This record gives sequence, C-alpha cells and structure tokens, in this order.
Amino acid sequence: MYKNYIGFGIAGNFAHHLDQAGEASDFVDVKTDEVHAPKGIFPFYVPNDNGYKGIYPLNNDVIVHPRVENGNLHMEPEIALICEIEYKDNKVKNIIPKKFTAYNDCSIRKENAKKISEKKNWGKNTKGISNQTIEIDKFSNGGILDNYHIASFLKRDGEFYEYGEDSPATTYNYFYEKLQNWIIDKLNNQEDFGPLENLSQDLKTANYPKNMIISIGATSYTEFGENGFLEPNDEIYVVIYDNKEYDYNQIKEEIKKGNTSLKNSSVLHQKII
Repeated sequence: MYKNYIGFGIAGNFAHHLDQAGEASDFVDVKTDEVHAPKGIFPFYVPNDNGYKGIYPLNNDVIVHPRVENGNLHMEPEIALICEIEYKDNKVKNIIPKKFTAYNDCSIRKENAKKISEKKNWGKNTKGISNQTIEIDKFSNGGILDNYHIASFLKRDGEFYEYGEDSPATTYNYFYEKLQNWIIDKLNNQEDFGPLENLSQDLKTANYPKNMIISIGATSYTEFGENGFLEPNDEIYVVIYDNKEYDYNQIKEEIKKGNTSLKNSSVLHQKII
C-alpha cells in the first residue's frame, strides 16, 4: 500500500524514551537547538535504495523476529503521519499531514550500530502500521489530534501487560507547526553525522517521492515495557484513541476482549513470528 512512500522516523521526541531504550548515548555528540528538541530523523524505508533501506518493511499483522543472539526486540508505540511532500528546486518546500495512524517502530537494541536506521529495518515485515487511518482536519491546536492518546499492550501466554505509558499526543516534545517546520528543516539540512544520515540524499534516491510516512516518536515505557523484549508468539497492540470517546481503562478492557474496531480510533494488532 505504501511502497511508493518514503519512510522516516523521529528519534527523541518523547521525554525519557531514549534513556529507557538504552540509546541516549548514541546521540551524545548530536547538538540540538533546544534541550528538549528531537535528536534527528532516520530513514526506515527508501524506495530504490540498493541496501537494507530499500526493503519494504511495513505490515499490519505480523512482525518477524530476527532470532539472532542478542536480538532484543522492542515495540515502539507511536503515531505515524501520512503526508504529502511539496518540493521547489529539489528542496522540501512543505509537508502536509493528511492522515494519522497507529504505528510500531519496532527496533532491535543492537549495540555498536553505526546508524540508527540499522536497528529499524532487518527485512520484510519488521515494522507495524495500522490499516485504520484517521483524516487530519488541521495539524495545529484546535484540530482533531488535540484529543488523541497513545496506548500499548502486550499479550503473552494469555496475560495482558501495559507496555507504554498512556500518553496524550499533545505531550510530544515537538508537535503541530513546530514539528512540521522542524521536519522540513531536517529533510533539507540534516547531515551525515554520528547515528544520523543525509536525508536529502535519501529523497534523491527515492526520486523525490510525493508522499511520506513519518513516525513522530515512541512513548515512554512502563516498567514491564522497558525490559519486556518481544518473543515469538507475543501479540502486541498499539491504540491511538479519542479521549472524548474512551478513557484508558475502557481501552484496556476493550483490547483484552479482543475488540480492535473502536470508534474514532486506530488500532494496530500484530503477532510476533
């Protein structure tokens, strides 16, 4: 469905996530304009790329476990924005968020990876995106996203666990216009440095695609989630829900009952295989 879309993710856009994921040290030399600014953008899928970034990783049903030694696999529950890209002279002029959806930026906690993208795509069916998308009326205060929360759960051997902290979308460090402008700047100007890559080169490789999926940052983990690496036969759930329709306890009970069709919500349900 999204094979012609370029895929990016944002690192460090939620308080404490990088520390909990054991990745804060990767960015120790990366300078940001503000203390709480995201650390950068990484590619997870680049059409026409001849390496691992060119493998289409998205799936809405399964995640393939790498089954390698020290292949610690984490769910990363987030919102993904589905955007149009406008260019001028091969520079990104604007991005227009059109829809949002539940997303799992599933990651291997791999030591000594030179680039963050190396932890993000290890083959087909290694990323999660819900097929339940929600239209964005406006990507600014007063818009639909004001009311949405991100929740996540893991089912193992019949038991349910809370995986990520229940988090309002508006508690992203950068959101709405500030995030939009930051993304445009990084797509045009981010350099190949440390764990980060030159994104303008990725856009060129992909022949300046008209559309983009960008995941905007994973929530903080619960105590279970921080150390709860994924195992084959686990089932995971990322739920982007309307806080005017449900409270967190209602969401938890609906997911426990196996209900993944919730009003005004986007639910991602995947099995680890």
